[in-house]
Amino acid sequence: MNTSLAQRPPASGAPRIRPGALHMVAVAALVVTLVSAWFIDFLPANLIGGADEVVALIERMLPPRLDDPGRIGTLAVETLLMAVLGTVLAAIASVPLAFLAARNTTPHPFVYTVARAVITFCRAMPDLLFAVLFVRALGIGVLPGILALGLHSIGMLGKLFADAIEASDAGPREALRSTGVGYFREMLNAVVPQVVPAWIGAFVYRIDINLRMSVVLGFVGAGGIGFALQDALRGLIYPRALGIVLVILAIIVAMELAAIGIRRILLTPSASDPRRDRAARFGLSLTLIAATVASLIVLKINPVSLFTWVGPSVEVFARMVPPNFDALGVDLFDAALQTIAIGVVSTAIGVVLSIPVGILAARNVAPNGLCYWVARGWILAVRAVPELILAVVFVAALGLGPIAGTCALAIGSVGFLAKLVADAVEEIDPGPMEAVRSVGGGWWKTLTAAVIPQSIPAMVGSSLYLLDVNVRTSTILGIVGAGGIGYLLFESIRTLNFDVAGAIVLVIFVIVYSIERLSGWIRSQLV
Repeated sequence: MNTSLAQRPPASGAPRIRPGALHMVAVAALVVTLVSAWFIDFLPANLIGGADEVVALIERMLPPRLDDPGRIGTLAVETLLMAVLGTVLAAIASVPLAFLAARNTTPHPFVYTVARAVITFCRAMPDLLFAVLFVRALGIGVLPGILALGLHSIGMLGKLFADAIEASDAGPREALRSTGVGYFREMLNAVVPQVVPAWIGAFVYRIDINLRMSVVLGFVGAGGIGFALQDALRGLIYPRALGIVLVILAIIVAMELAAIGIRRILLTPSASDPRRDRAARFGLSLTLIAATVASLIVLKINPVSLFTWVGPSVEVFARMVPPNFDALGVDLFDAALQTIAIGVVSTAIGVVLSIPVGILAARNVAPNGLCYWVARGWILAVRAVPELILAVVFVAALGLGPIAGTCALAIGSVGFLAKLVADAVEEIDPGPMEAVRSVGGGWWKTLTAAVIPQSIPAMVGSSLYLLDVNVRTSTILGIVGAGGIGYLLFESIRTLNFDVAGAIVLVIFVIVYSIERLSGWIRSQLV
């Protein structure tokens, strides 16, 4: 539930960054960024020279056109339904997994460890990587894309669902337990009512994310509008490609606005008319059920296939064991380092670009309404274009290699981090701001003396999370020639060298998991 600024806790209760540790982390980040930029030959001069190529590419894209609106419309609906069905399947699988992965509801520590390991694996493996493997196992079509979205979503939903269970109040459980009810009745009556709001928020947010992901699954033959976009780009038909990108932009913006409205209805009940709120929730529930059924019908998914995919997939995955690290040799190590370097440099650029945009997009800090709406519009527009599509554009303009991937992730970072910064700034305690203004402080003085000091903990935490996201995304940019380890993975699967693909998948998991743990450790040292 959203609360007004006056109702929020004072800043004294918020986490505070230790200055000494922050300085050390800042210096280390600068050094690592410079080394990473050197490793991938990322120079400002290259960007300045490439700007003309980007402008020339945009000129070749204009004016946009849709040669076959009926087909594009069908693929757009297919993309939306894939996101819905993948998220629903993930939520269904995540509910029991979350109870097993929560310390206060798991039946045994071993079960807890296994459940958490499954969640971590699903979160660490990029959805596009799952899609590549499922396409090889099941063939081209929407089912591999749906399964990829579902499995990767378990990594997020399972964790958030389990965290919500662990944060639930033990009082109702103890009261029910004293009456002699069983485990399942205890969970259903005492835990589920407490965690449903958090689960709903996570579910709606995940549909928003999966819609962005589903638009690029077509690049590897996993269904959706991405297939048409890839076809246009391969044929160098740039006006058609831009037309498809604009359709994707419209779909994602509409979905984000709808998600905002749905979250407001479901998570902020009206005290004046509870009956209307219940009717709205009931209507949205029926809509979700209808959308799920429609997804199965329109996408021609046999419900039985949601279970029979396991056999062929296990057969392909089994061919990846034991992994063959010798075939690629030093190339695998170089590609892994390049992947990390792309993630580091793009994060550094993204932080520099995102913080000012995020501040201007905060309603309580923006100097005027025009700045606020322009900043919010820019964030929304950037968020609506998946990084892989940006990577394709930069590859076309700048050529193959890590520079294109770094630019794509850096631009995409603005949509992600700037929104987090704006939300964090809007939640700060207004007291210090009012105190600075009361003594005649202007906008800049208020910003530097009251806003930024309160926002630093959230900015640092969000920046570390961005590093985690960017490194995970950089592992699949090579699929479109934008550098990193993804190219080696795609080629090994295309040439049926599954043992080599197994080695690459293992390296990707180690990279993503290590960066996630490193980010968590840095956060623990700063606060």
